[in-house]
Amino acid sequence: MEPFRPLIVDSAVVTAINTRMVTASDFMRSGDAVALTPSGRRSFYHAYELRMDTLVTHPIFEYRLSYRRLLEVQARLLARVLEGEIGDYSVFVTR
Repeated sequence: MEPFRPLIVDSAVVTAINTRMVTASDFMRSGDAVALTPSGRRSFYHAYELRMDTLVTHPIFEYRLSYRRLLEVQARLLARVLEGEIGDYSVFVTR
């Protein structure tokens, strides 16, 4: 799942900050620790869900699907590689 971290999670974080879905007031400090407030978490979850609903074109099958569905398709492809049904696992990349 690591190849998806920058495409989904990191992108959702950057979008949440750039669009001010999450602002400095959505963080709380306790000693040396920093955490999101409940409101901040809701805002970040919303940004994450929007990213998961984003449509992309699968490079092998050439049809559009959401990142949510893409995770399932890639997991199924990996399972087929592990079971010996197909030879190589194609990591999903953009551009």
